[in-house]
Amino acid sequence: MGNSDIRRLEREIRATTKKLEAVRLGEWWPLNGSERRAMARALAGGAYRVARGRSAGRAEQQMDTTGSAAEMRLNAELTALHSERQRLITEAARDKAKKKSSGWF
Repeated sequence: MGNSDIRRLEREIRATTKKLEAVRLGEWWPLNGSERRAMARALAGGAYRVARGRSAGRAEQQMDTTGSAAEMRLNAELTALHSERQRLITEAARDKAKKKSSGWF
């Protein structure tokens, strides 16, 4: 495993961090398909209830729940990427030390 894998992981970490910030700001683009459907369903149900003159409290709660679930998913993904990056760095350092100790130089 070389520096290219570490760079690839760092690029994925930056992308996931960007997605996490977007979810925290309430944007929909980082959501997966099921999360988008849940948000659209809650939005449509809330709009229908408001149009009928009732409260949309449950729909708002469902949208908040979906947003926090997406945030938790992205946090878990980010944690996994960080741990994989650390493993690759440790492995590369071990290989480098092994080469140095066994070589002529």
